[in-house]
Amino acid sequence: TGTGSGKTECFLFPLLDHCRRARQRGEQGIKAIILYPMNALASDQAERLAKLLWGDPRLEGVSAGLYVGGEGQHAKSGPKHLVDDREILRKSPPDILLTNYRMLDFLLMRPEDAPLWAQNEATTLQYLVLDELHTYDGAQGSDVACLIRRLKARLGIAPGHLCGVGTSATIGSGSSEDPKQLLAAFATKIFAETFAVLGR
Repeated sequence: TGTGSGKTECFLFPLLDHCRRARQRGEQGIKAIILYPMNALASDQAERLAKLLWGDPRLEGVSAGLYVGGEGQHAKSGPKHLVDDREILRKSPPDILLTNYRMLDFLLMRPEDAPLWAQNEATTLQYLVLDELHTYDGAQGSDVACLIRRLKARLGIAPGHLCGVGTSATIGSGSSEDPKQLLAAFATKIFAETFAVLGR
């Protein structure tokens, strides 16, 4: 759907509600990962999420962190920024992690980042969001598909548990096949989860 039509809200509100309920049950660990193709997009959305968390008392206790390039500048969240200090994120993993696929690759390999996943059980991570889904085609798409499979294997996530979300304002054209079927098949390959076309 088009830019400004509410794609982010469609996944973000259910995701925040899930994290709020999990926090009330005392569950720790990373419950959602949002991957962006560029750091600039991640930083922009981090500010948006910070405003939501800061301004809504119902979300008290829900945490989010930004893990991209550099060592980070913020040890505490604020109304315009999330925690992005690497040491703080390792010591206290957020409920929601914003990053990019290259960094997620490092986070799964580097020993110093192992504490990020220490509190995750097989059912802790519930949401994986790929923003700008159309950018993950060709070799990059294959890399991300393999990365997602590695993430699931690392955390012991069973098939069918993870809720995969892909957002895009762009869909390619030129094929004679049903675009909904093509999109479902593409998402199935990327997330290694079954996506079915509902309705007509």
